[in-house]
Amino acid sequence: MACRCCSEGRRHSSILYSILRSQEERAVPAAGPAPRGCPCGSRRRVALRSPQVACKAASAVLVKTLRFVQNVPCFQELPLDEQLLLVRSCWAPLLLLGLAQERVHLETVESAEPSMLQRILTARQHGERPPAPAPAPAAAPGRPHHGPHPPSAGDIQAIKGFLAKCWSLDISTKEYAYLKGTVLFNPDLPGLQCTQYIEGLQREAQQALNEHVRLIHRGDEARFAKLNVVLCLLRSINANVVAELFFRPIIGAVNMDDMLLEMLCAKL
Repeated sequence: MACRCCSEGRRHSSILYSILRSQEERAVPAAGPAPRGCPCGSRRRVALRSPQVACKAASAVLVKTLRFVQNVPCFQELPLDEQLLLVRSCWAPLLLLGLAQERVHLETVESAEPSMLQRILTARQHGERPPAPAPAPAAAPGRPHHGPHPPSAGDIQAIKGFLAKCWSLDISTKEYAYLKGTVLFNPDLPGLQCTQYIEGLQREAQQALNEHVRLIHRGDEARFAKLNVVLCLLRSINANVVAELFFRPIIGAVNMDDMLLEMLCAKL
């Protein structure tokens, strides 16, 4: 039996209307490009300077983001398991887009964890065998590992670089909404049943973004491509890093799947 969301009675502009309606217009000042750090320190461990402040801000943005998602009528038409699959896959990039839109700045400090070189030199000094570097586990950008993955300096720089890119483009509220729609409606996830419907929603979000850019930024023919670069930067950021950075310092080990299910089923 075909799901209710695949019926042909859906209004073609539903995603455009609902996305625009659920956002409030607000001017966002531009910011300069992110400073480049030394690549030698990309493996240093870092932590948030004020984890409680950052976690509180991230939690508020996550709640606001899920409220935005819940207010999209065409998302509500999906079965609950499809909704959960989409949200579990894209919560991290949606959160990062929300952090950029809310202009949440990250202040970090290096942790006291010794570097590999320091560990090798210390081991040799005590006549021990030098430690072998542990291989980094692979993970899809949208889904976190179950084990801890402390953020490195490179991880933080990737997030800061993404935020700086958004701020340098001075992305508008409408553009953020269309980018969120593109990220949310990902038809390539395994296990989806309404793939054609979801693919159509993603295509509508991209078309709406393109039309908006052509209307508002007529002198910047490359802006649409620049906004899509933002999406490419999002794909390079591991969701587990986002969870470890913003939630683990305050509430410990996080099962994001359980938390997202609880938040999605609640009336935010």
